[in-house]
Amino acid sequence: MTDTQATEPNDQVRKPASSAGGRRADDKPAAGRNNDAGDGGDKDKNKDKDDRDGGDDKAGDHEDAGDKGGDDKKEGDDKQVAPEKKKKIRIALFAFGGLAVVIGLGWLAWHLLVGRYHEETDDAFLQADTVTVAPKVGGYVEEVLVKDNQDVKAGQALARIDARDYRAQTEQFEAQIAIAKANADAVRAQIGEQESAVAEARAQLEAARASAGFANNEVRRYAPLVDIGAENGETLAQRRNQATQSDKQVAVQRAALANAEKRITSLRAQVRQAEAQAGTAEAQLKAANVNLQSTLLTASIAGRVGDQTVRVGQFVQPGARLMSLVPTGSLYITANFKETQIGRMRIGQPAAIKVDALPGVDLHGRIESFSPGTGAQFSLLPPQNATGNFTKIVQRVPVRIAVDTGPETRQLLVPGLSVKVEIDTSDNKDAIKRAKHQEKRREDGREDRRDAQRDEQRREARG
Repeated sequence: MTDTQATEPNDQVRKPASSAGGRRADDKPAAGRNNDAGDGGDKDKNKDKDDRDGGDDKAGDHEDAGDKGGDDKKEGDDKQVAPEKKKKIRIALFAFGGLAVVIGLGWLAWHLLVGRYHEETDDAFLQADTVTVAPKVGGYVEEVLVKDNQDVKAGQALARIDARDYRAQTEQFEAQIAIAKANADAVRAQIGEQESAVAEARAQLEAARASAGFANNEVRRYAPLVDIGAENGETLAQRRNQATQSDKQVAVQRAALANAEKRITSLRAQVRQAEAQAGTAEAQLKAANVNLQSTLLTASIAGRVGDQTVRVGQFVQPGARLMSLVPTGSLYITANFKETQIGRMRIGQPAAIKVDALPGVDLHGRIESFSPGTGAQFSLLPPQNATGNFTKIVQRVPVRIAVDTGPETRQLLVPGLSVKVEIDTSDNKDAIKRAKHQEKRREDGREDRRDAQRDEQRREARG
Protein backbone atom coordinates (compact mmCIF):
# COMPACT_ATOMS: atom_id res chain seq x y z
CA MET A 1 0.00 0.00 0.00
CA THR A 2 2.73 2.36 0.82
CA ASP A 3 4.40 1.94 -2.54
CA THR A 4 1.11 2.32 -4.33
CA GLN A 5 0.11 5.47 -2.56
CA ALA A 6 3.49 6.88 -3.06
CA THR A 7 3.30 6.41 -6.74
CA GLU A 8 -0.21 7.77 -7.34
CA PRO A 9 0.59 11.40 -6.67
CA ASN A 10 3.48 11.14 -9.04
CA ASP A 11 1.17 9.82 -11.71
CA GLN A 12 -1.12 12.81 -11.25
CA VAL A 13 1.75 15.21 -11.54
CA ARG A 14 3.04 13.53 -14.67
CA LYS A 15 -0.29 13.53 -16.47
CA PRO A 16 -0.21 17.24 -17.39
CA ALA A 17 3.27 16.81 -18.82
CA SER A 18 2.00 13.87 -20.73
CA SER A 19 -0.82 15.92 -22.16
CA ALA A 20 1.69 18.45 -23.44
CA GLY A 21 3.33 15.83 -25.58
CA GLY A 22 5.43 13.84 -23.08
CA ARG A 23 4.41 10.26 -24.09
CA ARG A 24 7.74 8.87 -22.92
CA ALA A 25 7.15 10.40 -19.43
CA ASP A 26 3.80 8.50 -19.14
CA ASP A 27 5.38 5.25 -20.19
CA LYS A 28 7.98 5.42 -17.47
CA PRO A 29 5.51 5.44 -14.46
CA ALA A 30 3.61 2.57 -16.00
CA ALA A 31 6.76 0.62 -16.10
CA GLY A 32 7.54 1.76 -12.52
CA ARG A 33 4.35 0.19 -11.14
CA ASN A 34 5.59 -3.16 -12.18
CA ASN A 35 8.96 -2.63 -10.52
CA ASP A 36 9.95 -3.47 -6.97
CA ALA A 37 9.55 -1.07 -4.06
CA GLY A 38 13.33 -0.65 -4.01
CA ASP A 39 13.21 1.34 -7.24
CA GLY A 40 10.77 3.93 -5.93
CA GLY A 41 13.44 6.52 -5.15
CA ASP A 42 14.93 6.38 -8.63
CA LYS A 43 11.50 6.72 -10.20
CA ASP A 44 10.78 9.86 -8.17
CA LYS A 45 13.98 11.45 -9.46
CA ASN A 46 13.13 10.56 -13.02
CA LYS A 47 9.65 12.00 -12.65
CA ASP A 48 11.03 15.33 -11.42
CA LYS A 49 13.36 15.46 -14.40
CA ASP A 50 10.54 14.64 -16.79
CA ASP A 51 8.43 17.39 -15.24
CA ARG A 52 11.16 19.92 -16.01
CA ASP A 53 11.51 18.63 -19.56
CA GLY A 54 7.78 18.84 -20.01
CA GLY A 55 7.82 22.46 -18.94
CA ASP A 56 10.55 23.22 -21.45
CA ASP A 57 8.57 21.46 -24.18
CA LYS A 58 5.55 23.61 -23.44
CA ALA A 59 7.61 26.80 -23.68
CA GLY A 60 9.04 25.64 -26.97
CA ASP A 61 5.61 24.82 -28.30
CA HIS A 62 4.40 28.28 -27.45
CA GLU A 63 7.37 29.87 -29.25
CA ASP A 64 6.83 27.68 -32.32
CA ALA A 65 3.23 28.69 -32.39
CA GLY A 66 4.22 32.37 -32.32
CA ASP A 67 6.74 31.92 -35.12
CA LYS A 68 4.25 30.05 -37.22
CA GLY A 69 1.77 32.86 -36.87
CA GLY A 70 4.34 35.46 -37.99
CA ASP A 71 5.33 33.33 -41.00
CA ASP A 72 1.73 32.97 -42.03
CA LYS A 73 1.35 36.74 -41.98
CA LYS A 74 4.49 37.27 -44.09
CA GLU A 75 3.32 34.69 -46.58
CA GLY A 76 0.09 36.59 -46.93
CA ASP A 77 1.96 39.83 -47.63
CA ASP A 78 4.23 38.09 -50.14
CA LYS A 79 1.24 36.72 -51.99
CA GLN A 80 -0.05 40.26 -52.39
CA VAL A 81 3.37 41.75 -53.52
CA ALA A 82 4.50 38.93 -55.87
CA PRO A 83 2.09 39.65 -58.78
CA GLU A 84 3.12 43.31 -58.87
CA LYS A 85 6.84 42.44 -59.00
CA LYS A 86 6.31 39.90 -61.72
CA LYS A 87 4.36 42.43 -63.75
CA LYS A 88 7.16 44.99 -63.44
CA ILE A 89 9.77 42.40 -64.39
CA ARG A 90 7.77 41.42 -67.45
CA ILE A 91 7.45 45.08 -68.50
CA ALA A 92 11.20 45.61 -68.04
CA LEU A 93 12.04 42.49 -70.06
CA PHE A 94 9.70 43.54 -72.86
CA ALA A 95 11.23 47.03 -72.85
CA PHE A 96 14.79 45.71 -73.00
CA GLY A 97 13.81 43.20 -75.64
CA GLY A 98 12.14 45.85 -77.76
CA LEU A 99 15.19 48.14 -77.39
CA ALA A 100 17.49 45.30 -78.43
CA VAL A 101 15.32 44.58 -81.47
CA VAL A 102 15.30 48.27 -82.46
CA ILE A 103 19.08 48.48 -82.06
CA GLY A 104 19.54 45.27 -84.05
CA LEU A 105 17.27 46.48 -86.84
CA GLY A 106 19.04 49.85 -86.90
CA TRP A 107 22.44 48.19 -87.12
CA LEU A 108 21.22 45.89 -89.87
CA ALA A 109 19.85 48.81 -91.87
CA TRP A 110 23.09 50.76 -91.40
CA HIS A 111 25.14 47.75 -92.45
CA LEU A 112 23.07 47.11 -95.57
CA LEU A 113 23.00 50.75 -96.64
CA VAL A 114 26.39 52.03 -95.45
CA GLY A 115 28.47 49.67 -93.35
CA ARG A 116 29.15 46.96 -95.90
CA TYR A 117 30.67 49.53 -98.24
CA HIS A 118 33.24 50.62 -95.65
CA GLU A 119 36.42 48.53 -95.52
CA GLU A 120 38.77 48.96 -92.59
CA THR A 121 42.00 47.48 -91.30
CA ASP A 122 44.42 48.08 -88.47
CA ASP A 123 47.28 46.47 -90.38
CA ALA A 124 48.49 49.88 -91.52
CA PHE A 125 51.50 52.04 -90.76
CA LEU A 126 52.86 55.47 -91.54
CA GLN A 127 55.82 55.41 -93.92
CA ALA A 128 58.16 57.80 -95.71
CA ASP A 129 60.69 57.47 -98.53
CA THR A 130 63.74 57.67 -96.31
CA VAL A 131 67.01 58.74 -97.98
CA THR A 132 70.26 57.18 -96.82
CA VAL A 133 73.17 59.62 -96.64
CA ALA A 134 76.43 58.00 -97.80
CA PRO A 135 79.70 59.52 -99.05
CA LYS A 136 80.79 59.26 -102.68
CA VAL A 137 84.46 59.35 -101.70
CA GLY A 138 86.39 57.87 -98.83
CA GLY A 139 88.43 59.62 -96.20
CA TYR A 140 88.53 60.87 -92.64
CA VAL A 141 85.54 62.83 -91.37
CA GLU A 142 86.73 66.34 -90.63
CA GLU A 143 83.49 67.87 -89.35
CA VAL A 144 79.90 66.85 -88.58
CA LEU A 145 77.58 69.81 -89.13
CA VAL A 146 74.22 68.43 -87.90
CA LYS A 147 72.84 66.63 -84.89
CA ASP A 148 70.54 63.66 -84.60
CA ASN A 149 66.82 64.46 -85.00
CA GLN A 150 67.61 67.88 -86.49
CA ASP A 151 65.41 69.32 -89.24
CA VAL A 152 67.40 70.25 -92.36
CA LYS A 153 66.65 71.88 -95.69
CA ALA A 154 67.54 70.64 -99.14
CA GLY A 155 71.16 71.51 -99.91
CA GLN A 156 72.17 72.07 -96.30
CA ALA A 157 75.67 70.82 -95.34
CA LEU A 158 75.67 67.67 -93.20
CA ALA A 159 79.31 66.61 -92.85
CA ARG A 160 82.75 67.31 -94.35
CA ILE A 161 85.49 64.84 -95.28
CA ASP A 162 89.19 65.76 -95.37
CA ALA A 163 89.68 67.17 -98.89
CA ARG A 164 93.48 67.61 -99.05
CA ASP A 165 94.11 64.52 -101.20
CA TYR A 166 91.37 65.44 -103.64
CA ARG A 167 92.56 69.04 -103.84
CA ALA A 168 96.06 67.82 -104.69
CA GLN A 169 94.62 65.69 -107.49
CA THR A 170 92.89 68.70 -108.98
CA GLU A 171 96.13 70.67 -108.90
CA GLN A 172 97.96 67.80 -110.58
CA PHE A 173 95.45 67.66 -113.41
CA GLU A 174 95.61 71.42 -113.81
CA ALA A 175 99.38 71.13 -114.27
CA GLN A 176 98.93 68.40 -116.86
CA ILE A 177 96.55 70.64 -118.77
CA ALA A 178 99.10 73.45 -118.75
CA ILE A 179 101.84 71.10 -120.03
CA ALA A 180 99.64 69.82 -122.83
CA LYS A 181 98.73 73.33 -123.89
CA ALA A 182 102.38 74.38 -123.85
CA ASN A 183 103.33 71.41 -126.03
CA ALA A 184 100.59 72.33 -128.45
CA ASP A 185 101.87 75.91 -128.64
CA ALA A 186 105.45 74.72 -129.24
CA VAL A 187 104.34 72.48 -132.08
CA ARG A 188 102.33 75.30 -133.58
CA ALA A 189 105.51 77.42 -133.56
CA GLN A 190 107.33 74.62 -135.35
CA ILE A 191 104.54 74.55 -137.89
CA GLY A 192 105.15 78.24 -138.54
CA GLU A 193 108.85 77.59 -139.09
CA GLN A 194 108.10 74.66 -141.32
CA GLU A 195 105.73 76.71 -143.39
CA SER A 196 108.66 79.08 -144.06
CA ALA A 197 110.78 76.11 -145.04
CA VAL A 198 108.04 74.99 -147.40
CA ALA A 199 107.97 78.41 -149.00
CA GLU A 200 111.73 78.30 -149.41
CA ALA A 201 111.59 74.84 -150.95
CA ARG A 202 108.88 75.96 -153.29
CA ALA A 203 111.03 78.95 -154.37
CA GLN A 204 114.04 76.70 -154.92
CA LEU A 205 111.86 74.41 -156.99
CA GLU A 206 110.81 77.31 -159.15
CA ALA A 207 114.44 78.36 -159.58
CA ALA A 208 115.41 74.83 -160.53
CA ARG A 209 112.59 74.69 -163.01
CA ALA A 210 113.78 77.99 -164.55
CA SER A 211 117.34 76.71 -164.83
CA ALA A 212 116.12 73.49 -166.35
CA GLY A 213 114.03 75.39 -168.86
CA PHE A 214 116.97 77.59 -169.82
CA ALA A 215 119.26 74.59 -170.24
CA ASN A 216 116.74 72.78 -172.38
CA ASN A 217 116.31 75.85 -174.55
CA GLU A 218 120.07 76.04 -175.02
CA VAL A 219 120.16 72.45 -176.15
CA ARG A 220 117.40 73.07 -178.64
CA ARG A 221 119.19 76.20 -179.87
CA TYR A 222 122.63 74.55 -180.27
CA ALA A 223 121.42 71.38 -181.90
CA PRO A 224 120.66 73.03 -185.35
CA LEU A 225 123.93 74.96 -185.22
CA VAL A 226 125.86 71.76 -184.70
CA ASP A 227 124.02 70.21 -187.61
CA ILE A 228 125.16 73.02 -189.99
CA GLY A 229 128.64 73.10 -188.45
CA ALA A 230 128.33 76.52 -186.87
CA GLU A 231 129.01 75.06 -183.43
CA ASN A 232 131.04 72.08 -182.43
CA GLY A 233 129.48 69.03 -180.83
CA GLU A 234 131.33 69.56 -177.57
CA THR A 235 129.36 72.71 -176.85
CA LEU A 236 126.13 70.88 -177.58
CA ALA A 237 127.12 68.09 -175.21
CA GLN A 238 127.81 70.59 -172.44
CA ARG A 239 124.43 72.18 -172.98
CA ARG A 240 122.71 68.80 -172.82
CA ASN A 241 124.59 67.96 -169.62
CA GLN A 242 123.50 71.22 -168.04
CA ALA A 243 119.88 70.54 -169.07
CA THR A 244 120.02 67.06 -167.52
CA GLN A 245 121.46 68.43 -164.26
CA SER A 246 118.78 71.11 -164.21
CA ASP A 247 116.06 68.50 -164.61
CA LYS A 248 117.56 66.48 -161.75
CA GLN A 249 117.70 69.60 -159.61
CA VAL A 250 114.01 70.19 -160.27
CA ALA A 251 113.26 66.70 -159.04
CA VAL A 252 115.36 67.27 -155.91
CA GLN A 253 113.60 70.52 -155.12
CA ARG A 254 110.23 68.93 -155.75
CA ALA A 255 111.06 66.17 -153.21
CA ALA A 256 112.31 68.76 -150.71
CA LEU A 257 109.04 70.67 -151.05
CA ALA A 258 107.05 67.49 -150.51
CA ASN A 259 109.09 66.66 -147.40
CA ALA A 260 108.56 70.14 -146.03
CA GLU A 261 104.84 69.91 -146.58
CA LYS A 262 104.67 66.47 -144.93
CA ARG A 263 106.56 67.87 -141.98
CA ILE A 264 103.80 70.42 -141.55
CA THR A 265 101.20 67.62 -141.56
CA SER A 266 103.19 65.77 -138.88
CA LEU A 267 103.45 68.87 -136.74
CA ARG A 268 99.75 69.51 -137.03
CA ALA A 269 99.12 65.92 -135.83
CA GLN A 270 101.37 66.65 -132.85
CA VAL A 271 99.25 69.71 -132.11
CA ARG A 272 96.12 67.63 -132.14
CA GLN A 273 97.80 65.08 -129.84
CA ALA A 274 98.76 67.79 -127.38
CA GLU A 275 95.25 69.17 -127.48
CA ALA A 276 93.85 65.68 -126.83
CA GLN A 277 96.17 65.31 -123.86
CA ALA A 278 94.91 68.64 -122.61
CA GLY A 279 91.33 67.46 -123.07
CA THR A 280 92.06 64.28 -121.13
CA ALA A 281 93.58 66.28 -118.34
CA GLU A 282 90.57 68.59 -118.33
CA ALA A 283 88.19 65.63 -118.02
CA GLN A 284 90.27 64.26 -115.17
CA LEU A 285 90.21 67.69 -113.60
CA LYS A 286 86.41 67.74 -113.78
CA ALA A 287 86.23 64.32 -112.09
CA ALA A 288 88.70 65.51 -109.47
CA ASN A 289 86.59 68.61 -108.86
CA VAL A 290 83.51 66.41 -108.46
CA ASN A 291 85.35 64.31 -105.88
CA LEU A 292 86.56 67.47 -104.20
CA GLN A 293 83.01 68.81 -104.01
CA SER A 294 81.80 65.41 -102.80
CA THR A 295 83.88 65.78 -99.66
CA LEU A 296 81.11 68.09 -98.46
CA LEU A 297 77.96 66.01 -97.83
CA THR A 298 74.72 67.93 -98.33
CA ALA A 299 71.04 67.06 -97.85
CA SER A 300 69.40 65.96 -101.09
CA ILE A 301 65.91 66.54 -99.65
CA ALA A 302 64.32 68.44 -96.81
CA GLY A 303 63.65 66.30 -93.78
CA ARG A 304 64.80 65.23 -90.36
CA VAL A 305 68.13 63.62 -89.52
CA GLY A 306 67.84 60.17 -87.98
CA ASP A 307 69.98 57.15 -87.15
CA GLN A 308 73.17 59.18 -87.29
CA THR A 309 76.32 57.05 -86.91
CA VAL A 310 79.07 59.33 -88.24
CA ARG A 311 81.64 60.83 -85.86
CA VAL A 312 84.53 63.28 -86.29
CA GLY A 313 87.77 61.46 -87.10
CA GLN A 314 85.99 58.37 -88.38
CA PHE A 315 87.33 56.87 -91.63
CA VAL A 316 84.44 56.27 -94.00
CA GLN A 317 84.27 54.23 -97.18
CA PRO A 318 82.34 55.20 -100.31
CA GLY A 319 78.74 54.07 -99.97
CA ALA A 320 78.86 53.55 -96.19
CA ARG A 321 75.68 54.77 -94.43
CA LEU A 322 76.33 57.75 -92.19
CA MET A 323 72.78 58.92 -91.40
CA SER A 324 69.23 58.92 -92.76
CA LEU A 325 66.99 61.75 -93.88
CA VAL A 326 63.28 61.25 -93.22
CA PRO A 327 60.99 63.53 -95.27
CA THR A 328 58.44 64.17 -92.53
CA GLY A 329 56.52 66.44 -94.88
CA SER A 330 55.89 63.60 -97.35
CA LEU A 331 54.41 60.88 -95.17
CA TYR A 332 51.99 58.31 -96.50
CA ILE A 333 50.24 55.20 -95.21
CA THR A 334 50.70 51.63 -96.36
CA ALA A 335 47.52 49.75 -95.45
CA ASN A 336 47.55 45.98 -95.94
CA PHE A 337 43.95 45.10 -96.84
CA LYS A 338 42.74 41.55 -97.24
CA GLU A 339 42.19 40.36 -100.77
CA THR A 340 38.48 40.06 -99.97
CA GLN A 341 38.29 43.80 -99.22
CA ILE A 342 39.73 45.42 -102.34
CA GLY A 343 37.00 44.46 -104.83
CA ARG A 344 35.31 47.87 -104.66
CA MET A 345 38.39 50.00 -103.96
CA ARG A 346 39.55 52.51 -106.56
CA ILE A 347 42.20 55.24 -106.70
CA GLY A 348 40.93 58.52 -105.24
CA GLN A 349 38.41 57.07 -102.78
CA PRO A 350 38.34 58.84 -99.40
CA ALA A 351 39.90 57.30 -96.32
CA ALA A 352 39.26 57.95 -92.62
CA ILE A 353 42.45 57.62 -90.58
CA LYS A 354 42.96 57.17 -86.85
CA VAL A 355 46.48 57.24 -85.43
CA ASP A 356 47.13 55.38 -82.19
CA ALA A 357 49.49 58.15 -81.10
CA LEU A 358 46.73 60.79 -81.49
CA PRO A 359 43.64 59.40 -79.74
CA GLY A 360 40.44 61.22 -80.63
CA VAL A 361 41.98 62.92 -83.69
CA ASP A 362 40.34 62.03 -87.02
CA LEU A 363 42.53 62.42 -90.09
CA HIS A 364 41.61 62.14 -93.73
CA GLY A 365 43.27 60.91 -96.88
CA ARG A 366 42.68 59.19 -100.19
CA ILE A 367 43.83 56.10 -102.03
CA GLU A 368 46.90 56.93 -104.09
CA SER A 369 47.90 53.59 -105.60
CA PHE A 370 47.77 49.81 -105.30
CA SER A 371 50.69 47.43 -105.08
CA PRO A 372 51.22 45.33 -108.24
CA GLY A 373 51.23 42.18 -106.10
CA THR A 374 50.47 40.85 -102.65
CA GLY A 375 52.95 41.29 -99.87
CA ALA A 376 53.99 37.65 -100.10
CA GLN A 377 55.10 38.07 -103.71
CA PHE A 378 57.74 40.62 -102.76
CA SER A 379 58.97 38.86 -99.63
CA LEU A 380 62.49 37.52 -99.35
CA LEU A 381 61.24 33.96 -99.78
CA PRO A 382 58.04 33.98 -101.86
CA PRO A 383 55.71 31.04 -101.21
CA GLN A 384 55.98 28.03 -103.52
CA ASN A 385 52.60 26.32 -103.30
CA ALA A 386 53.29 23.78 -106.04
CA THR A 387 54.99 21.38 -103.61
CA GLY A 388 53.82 19.76 -100.40
CA ASN A 389 50.51 20.25 -98.63
CA PHE A 390 48.58 23.44 -99.24
CA THR A 391 46.71 25.53 -96.69
CA LYS A 392 44.82 28.49 -98.08
CA ILE A 393 45.64 31.75 -96.33
CA VAL A 394 43.98 35.06 -97.05
CA GLN A 395 46.53 37.29 -98.75
CA ARG A 396 46.96 41.01 -98.16
CA VAL A 397 47.51 43.71 -100.76
CA PRO A 398 49.46 46.87 -99.80
CA VAL A 399 47.48 50.04 -100.58
CA ARG A 400 49.21 53.42 -100.53
CA ILE A 401 47.13 56.20 -98.98
CA ALA A 402 48.03 59.89 -99.12
CA VAL A 403 47.55 61.75 -95.83
CA ASP A 404 45.92 65.18 -95.86
CA THR A 405 46.87 67.02 -92.66
CA GLY A 406 47.88 70.45 -91.51
CA PRO A 407 51.51 71.37 -90.80
CA GLU A 408 51.08 71.26 -87.02
CA THR A 409 49.58 67.78 -87.07
CA ARG A 410 52.15 66.57 -89.59
CA GLN A 411 54.95 67.48 -87.19
CA LEU A 412 53.55 64.92 -84.73
CA LEU A 413 53.57 62.10 -87.27
CA VAL A 414 56.63 59.93 -87.83
CA PRO A 415 57.15 56.80 -89.93
CA GLY A 416 56.29 53.52 -88.24
CA LEU A 417 53.27 54.67 -86.24
CA SER A 418 50.31 52.30 -86.20
CA VAL A 419 47.09 53.58 -87.73
CA LYS A 420 43.59 52.35 -88.45
CA VAL A 421 42.23 53.05 -91.92
CA GLU A 422 38.65 52.93 -93.15
CA ILE A 423 37.92 53.26 -96.88
CA ASP A 424 34.54 54.51 -98.14
CA THR A 425 33.74 52.50 -101.29
CA SER A 426 30.10 53.59 -101.53
CA ASP A 427 30.80 55.41 -104.81
CA ASN A 428 31.59 52.06 -106.41
CA LYS A 429 28.81 49.89 -104.96
CA ASP A 430 28.05 47.97 -108.13
CA ALA A 431 31.63 47.12 -109.07
CA ILE A 432 31.27 43.43 -108.28
CA LYS A 433 27.88 43.26 -110.01
CA ARG A 434 29.29 44.92 -113.09
CA ALA A 435 32.16 42.46 -113.12
CA LYS A 436 29.72 39.57 -112.88
CA HIS A 437 27.55 40.95 -115.68
CA GLN A 438 30.56 41.61 -117.87
CA GLU A 439 31.90 38.10 -117.43
CA LYS A 440 28.41 36.71 -118.00
CA ARG A 441 28.17 38.57 -121.31
CA ARG A 442 31.60 37.31 -122.30
CA GLU A 443 30.57 33.77 -121.46
CA ASP A 444 27.35 34.17 -123.43
CA GLY A 445 29.36 35.44 -126.36
CA ARG A 446 31.66 32.45 -126.19
CA GLU A 447 28.65 30.13 -126.06
CA ASP A 448 27.16 31.85 -129.10
CA ARG A 449 30.40 31.46 -131.02
CA ARG A 450 30.66 27.81 -130.08
CA ASP A 451 27.06 27.24 -131.16
CA ALA A 452 27.76 28.97 -134.46
CA GLN A 453 30.82 26.80 -135.00
CA ARG A 454 28.86 23.64 -134.25
CA ASP A 455 26.10 24.70 -136.68
CA GLU A 456 28.71 25.39 -139.35
CA GLN A 457 30.27 21.99 -138.78
CA ARG A 458 26.86 20.31 -139.09
CA ARG A 459 26.11 22.11 -142.33
CA GLU A 460 29.50 21.12 -143.72
CA ALA A 461 28.90 17.51 -142.66
CA ARG A 462 25.49 17.44 -144.36
CA GLY A 463 26.83 19.14 -147.46
